[in-house]
Amino acid sequence: MRVLKLVVTVIAVIALVAVAAVGSVYFWNKDMDRASQTQLDEFYSPPTPLIGSPGDVIRTERAEAFDVPGSRAFRMLYVTESVTGGTRASSGMYWIPDKPAKGARKVIAWAHPTVGLGTDCVPSRVPGNRSFKATVGWLEQMAGLGWVVTATDYAGLGTPPPYTYLVGRQEASDVVNSVRAVRNVPAAEAGTKWGVFGHSQGGHSALWTGTLAKDIAPELDLVGVAAAAPASLLPVIIDQQWDKIVAWVIGPEAMLSWPVVFPELQPSEIVNPAAANATESEALDCLLKSALGGALRQELMGQRYFSVNPLTIPSWAARFDTESAKPLPASMPLFVGQGTADKVVMADTNALLQQQWCEAGSDLTMEWLGGVNHQNAAKASGPAVVDWFIDVFDGNTPKRNCQKPPPVKPYELQSAESG
Repeated sequence: MRVLKLVVTVIAVIALVAVAAVGSVYFWNKDMDRASQTQLDEFYSPPTPLIGSPGDVIRTERAEAFDVPGSRAFRMLYVTESVTGGTRASSGMYWIPDKPAKGARKVIAWAHPTVGLGTDCVPSRVPGNRSFKATVGWLEQMAGLGWVVTATDYAGLGTPPPYTYLVGRQEASDVVNSVRAVRNVPAAEAGTKWGVFGHSQGGHSALWTGTLAKDIAPELDLVGVAAAAPASLLPVIIDQQWDKIVAWVIGPEAMLSWPVVFPELQPSEIVNPAAANATESEALDCLLKSALGGALRQELMGQRYFSVNPLTIPSWAARFDTESAKPLPASMPLFVGQGTADKVVMADTNALLQQQWCEAGSDLTMEWLGGVNHQNAAKASGPAVVDWFIDVFDGNTPKRNCQKPPPVKPYELQSAESG
C-alpha cells in the first residue's frame, strides 16, 4: 500500500510540475544531436579580448532549422553592455522577412521566458527545440507584415558568465543591443522604429526595456512594450512561491546570478543548507529537468529550496523591490496579456500591476485571457499584440482600458506575517 501511495505521489508530482506549476517544456531535448552542438561551440565563443561597441555584430550565420513561413532565420553573436561594467557578448536570433522591404523595416525584439542557464537550454542553439513554441502564429504574422524580429538569448546564456537572470538592466541592455545588432546587418534593412514583446522572465525584460531603452540607445525609437504573464512584481511572486516547487526553478538561477552583481546578498541567509548543494545543477538544468528534480526533492524528501521567505530578510526584500520594473510613463504605450489559470505568475499578481500602474498613469492596455495558463500566455495573446503594434507603429494611440476591473482581486502582499 505504501509503495502504491509513493507511485501515485510521484505521478502526481510530475503532473503538477509539468502541467500546473511550470506548465511547459520550453525545451530540454535529451535526444539533442551532441555532435552538431559541439560544432556550434566555436560560433558562441567570443574573441578575446572583446573589441567593439554595443550592437556590433561579431558573427552571424543562417539557421534554416528556425525558419518560419515568410521569413529566413539567422543566428548571431553580438556585443552588448555589461551591468558590471564594460562590454560582453550575447547570442541570439533574427528573422528577415521574404516580403520585399518598402523603406526601413520595423523591428520587434522578442524576450524569451525562463529556460535554464545551461548550454543545452540556449534558445538559438537547439534546432527543433520547443523554445519558440510561444512564438507560434504571431511570428509568422509579423513576417507577413514585413517586420524584422530579433530574439536575444541574454548574455551569459550560451556565452561566458556571469549569469544575470532577472537582472533588469542587463536584460534591457541585451534586448536593446539585439536591435542595434540587426540594424548592423545590411540585408535586414531594419529601421529605428521598434517594439519589444516578452513572456514571463521576458516580460520582466520587456518592462525594464521600456524603462531604460532611451538611455541605452537614444538613436532608436521604442514605440511600445508588450508583455505576456510578465514576472513584474517580484516581491509578490516570491511571497506566493517561496515555499512552492516553482522556487526550485527560479531560485537557483537567481542565486547564481544576483550575488555576483549585488555582493551584499548572501544566499546562505535564505537557502536551505541541503538545497544549496543542488543550486548549480538545478540552475544549469533546463526547465523540465529542473522542475522534476525540485518536485522530487520537495514532495518526496520534504526539502524546500528556501529556508525562509526571502522578503523577511531586509537586503533580499530590498533587492526584489529594486529589480521590479516601476510603472512606465504615459508616453510609453504598454500591452499586458495575463491568463486567469496561470500557476506561476498568478493572475492576482498582474491584477495588482494593473491597479498600481494605472493609478500611476501608465498607458496600459490589459488583455485578460480566460482559462489560459502560464506557458500559453504569449501564444494566446500574440495575435492581439500584433494588432496592437500595428496601431502603435501607425501612430494610433491604443485604447487605454484601466477603468475595467480585473477578473480577480489584486494580491495583497502579506510578507511581514508570512515568514
